[in-house]
Amino acid sequence: MNPALVLIDIQNDYFAGGRMALEGADAAAENAARLLERFRQRGWPLFHVQHLSTRPNATFFIAGTEGVEFHSTVAPRAGEAVVQKNFPNAFRATKLDTELRSRGVTELVIAGMMTHMCIDTSVRAAFDLGFKVELAFDACATRNLRFGETELSAAQVHGSFIAALNGTFATARGTAQIVAD
Repeated sequence: MNPALVLIDIQNDYFAGGRMALEGADAAAENAARLLERFRQRGWPLFHVQHLSTRPNATFFIAGTEGVEFHSTVAPRAGEAVVQKNFPNAFRATKLDTELRSRGVTELVIAGMMTHMCIDTSVRAAFDLGFKVELAFDACATRNLRFGETELSAAQVHGSFIAALNGTFATARGTAQIVAD
């Protein structure tokens, strides 16, 4: 087994005071930090994925702002791989797939933000690329969503997306289970 940790978009704009604060961001980041520490201890590959918005009139993840920076709980150390992306899919128009394959990685542990957007998209892409994925469901966060007159809580959104990914696209496991392996 040669797993790699992929932490997606754990950036300041998703936390209190940021431009797109998410429900449960602090708890998710704490769990992501536990995963990060475990991978550092074992010397396993890890990747910090950072979203930089290039959309006209973007309201968050704007280059040069504090919000685009990695949250302090999971900030990369010198020498750790950082992959910048401009789309929800962490593999689209990035070096992530090439970097993983160059290290012989076939299994991923994925965590980050937002569950319903970049996590969902990246997990499905990883599956399509042939990676075996463990999704650290308690190291992810999202927000309330509205469809028509229906308001879905962040917990409902998160649960629905994790349930949809678990089984075919990934194995959803808690941080405690993953770090115990």
